Amino acid sequence: MEQKKTVTKRFLDRTCDLWDSYLEHPFVRGIADGTLDKEKFRYYMIQDYLYLIDYARVFALGVAKAKDLEAMRLFAGYVKQIMDGEMDIHRGYMARLGIALEDAEKAKAALDNRSYTAYMLQVGYEEGAAAIAVSILSCALSYEHIARKILDKNPDADKHPFYGEWIIGYACPEYHDANEELIALTERLCAGLTEEQLDRLEEIFVVCSRYEMSFWDMAWEMRD
Repeated sequence: MEQKKTVTKRFLDRTCDLWDSYLEHPFVRGIADGTLDKEKFRYYMIQDYLYLIDYARVFALGVAKAKDLEAMRLFAGYVKQIMDGEMDIHRGYMARLGIALEDAEKAKAALDNRSYTAYMLQVGYEEGAAAIAVSILSCALSYEHIARKILDKNPDADKHPFYGEWIIGYACPEYHDANEELIALTERLCAGLTEEQLDRLEEIFVVCSRYEMSFWDMAWEMRD
């Protein structure tokens, strides 16, 4: 008997072409082969640091919207992981790039950045825990997808003296395990939803995947 498709697989199938195009983006290719202009990466680091602050707020909304303690625990755990884990990658790079944390926190978020996080926060305030999990999913999974595809093509990319740390951060087992927990949470929250409700969640996932591409464009062009 054919195995039932998971909702996560449904979302990924809908966006597979878009996700493949991330890998061809000049910013991502520059990380992969080590040729990315460090000024572009510096700009990206500041913008992504600002993004992660609101990203953590979206997870916090998941704590508020969750209907059971297990979901609350998982959402709360992600807030800690972002603040004490993923943001550490950025803090390490910012130190190497001479960016003071207080300056990064006071920096102005670019329009694309603000639009993306405003969309996720709107979903968080207006909809339930399942929609919050789905709005987060595209960013979380696409970074692992990019890092692992880079290593598939160039197994030594993680040894680059500058960009290797970024690749390792998103291809490491710890990041993968956190994503597996997020997928499991999403599947549980989506269980029993109607087709109309799943269509809405698919729309959220597609929109966030498109925002991911806009973020790479923004970083490459260093847009205000």
